[in-house]
Formats: sequence, structure tokens, C-alpha cells
Amino acid sequence: MLSEKLHKALNAQINAELWSAYLYLSMSMDAEAKGLKGVANWFYVQFQEEQDHARILMNYILSRDGKVTLLPIEEVRTEWASPLEMFQDTLAHEKKVTAMINNLASIAAEDKDYASSNMLVWFVDEQVEEEESAREMIGACEAVDGNKFGLYMLDKELAARTYTQAAPLASTNA
Repeated sequence: MLSEKLHKALNAQINAELWSAYLYLSMSMDAEAKGLKGVANWFYVQFQEEQDHARILMNYILSRDGKVTLLPIEEVRTEWASPLEMFQDTLAHEKKVTAMINNLASIAAEDKDYASSNMLVWFVDEQVEEEESAREMIGACEAVDGNKFGLYMLDKELAARTYTQAAPLASTNA
């Protein structure tokens, strides 16, 4: 059984993951409107991944006899000046999510809730990947800054990114 504190924090994390999905969908739509189909694709895949993160947490709460409480999703920004600005915002956001995941891990450790601690290891590792990916994209955008052909090529490269269902969901078919 989840402690009340961890249960509440996990539900808050679900909301944060859904907000993240909404943010990345907004970035995808802004990029699409600007003719950057590859950038739009990159953020659409990100949108799908964030939905997976929320679903993993929902499944976990339910598996521990808890109740999932869905909260309203706050408004997100809808326009960015450039892909570089999008990826800079992405990195800043992912750092906030990392802090939230670390907080969940701390609560689970305080509770001596080893099952939750074990489940959260996947999220800790995922956040390392999320931040690294955003940093790589910032570097790529900085490398082509002001070069329209470079942006064109980067956009083409990002169009190849594909969605892969998160491993914890693959075994549950949910």
C-alpha cells in the first residue's frame, strides 16, 4: 500500500507528465505551422512518450490499490521564436521534471517502499536520457544557427525519429 504522501505525489506526477505531453504537443503544432515537419515530428514523439510516462504511473498506482486522480491540465505556451528556443525550453522543463522524480524517489526511500523505489529507477534513468537528448538538440540547433540549409537538413533528420512504446508498458499492453 502506498503512503498518503507518496500516493499524492504520484498523482501530482501524473498531472506533470500530462502537462509535459501537452507542452510537447504545443511545440509540435507550432513547428508544423512554421513548416518544420521534422521538428514537429520530434516533439510529437516526445508528446507520445510523456503520455506513456503518465500511463506507467497510473498503472502503478492502480497495481498498489491506489486511486488515480486526474487533475486539470494548466495552459501551455503556444509559440516559440525558433527550434533552438523550443529545445532550450525543453531542457529547462526536463530539469524540473528530474527534480520531481528525485522527490518521488526520496519519498519512497523515506517510506522504505522498496517496490516504489524500484519502479522509480526507470524514471530516474529516463530523465538522464531526456536531459541528454535536449542538450544534443540544443547543440545541433546552435551548430546550424542562421544557416537555412543546415536547418533544412536538421529538420529532415528529425523527421526520421520514431515512437517506441516505453518498456514498462510493453509488458502490460496498456
